Amino acid sequence: MGAITSFTSEELNSLREKRTLPRLLSIPLAGLSMGLVDMGFATGNVWLLTLLTVFTASMMFCWTSALHEAAHQTLWQSRNLSVWSGRLLGTFMFTPYSMYREVHIRHHAYLNTPRDWELWPYCDPQTSLGFRRVFVWFDLLLGVIAGPVIYGRMFFKKDSPIDSPELRRTIRNEYLAIAAVWGGIWLFVTIAGLWPRHALAVLLPMYLAALMQTIRKFTEHLGMASFDPLRGTRTVLPRQWLLRLSSFLNFDIFVHGPHHRHPRIAHTTLEDKLEEHQEKNPEADYPTYERYWQATWAMLPALWNPGCGVNAGAAEPTPAVAVNDFVPDVVAERGKPSNRQTARV
Repeated sequence: MGAITSFTSEELNSLREKRTLPRLLSIPLAGLSMGLVDMGFATGNVWLLTLLTVFTASMMFCWTSALHEAAHQTLWQSRNLSVWSGRLLGTFMFTPYSMYREVHIRHHAYLNTPRDWELWPYCDPQTSLGFRRVFVWFDLLLGVIAGPVIYGRMFFKKDSPIDSPELRRTIRNEYLAIAAVWGGIWLFVTIAGLWPRHALAVLLPMYLAALMQTIRKFTEHLGMASFDPLRGTRTVLPRQWLLRLSSFLNFDIFVHGPHHRHPRIAHTTLEDKLEEHQEKNPEADYPTYERYWQATWAMLPALWNPGCGVNAGAAEPTPAVAVNDFVPDVVAERGKPSNRQTARV
């Protein structure tokens, strides 16, 4: 159930042309920066300490995009390497890889609908506006906790669509691994009396990275009503050098609409895909921006009325069929006649 992404030969050829290692520079750079802070390199210099902390957080933020790429199983040409890289990354983000993957598959298939577990509670018309107004600040200011809670709902809820015993065992084991790794780290930190250094070098940047990740999620999705991937997400096309560098280290995730519509193609081809759709639909007004702050500014009013899909003014979506893998074209897949029965999704 969703354990393996199926690719066409054309998709596989495209993936072989991408280069992953340079985009993972965020991992050693974050390690170096954390090491400098831990060794007291910036002691007594508030500005240097702030710079190193923000830099570490920015690099950790890129790890979330690497986990995302691993969930699609497009991080490496080797599927097994993608899976195990995802498990390692998920462990350090308190989120089981397999759990993240199952939630994310449905995020693509049911974007902005009540079945989009990743955008809960914003896409769920059963949640009150008051609850969403409180939760949005919990999500923003305590994203390091809110993220694992949002993803974990699918595993722990009684109506979870994850009904495969094997998959549930895998997710359970990944949770246990997370508990063991962090339990071991914090036991050592406690015995060695290193909590102040650990908090400054590791936990503070993790908190800020989670804040950045939540801002990215909100920028791409909050306040979007359409269920169409190109119209229901905000897409940022990097043009300035700093944004281009950030997009490079984040596997082009900012080009979000095309990625949502074509979740199995190489991220290096997303802008080309957008151009194809614009040429075929010149009248379409896709929400695209060349500055990230412009997309974030467009999102800000939704913080007062936090919602997606129905909660952002859309009509009720049509009943959905069970989807357990990423599809080559989300819109085309929705339009296909199907004999599949509507299922828990």
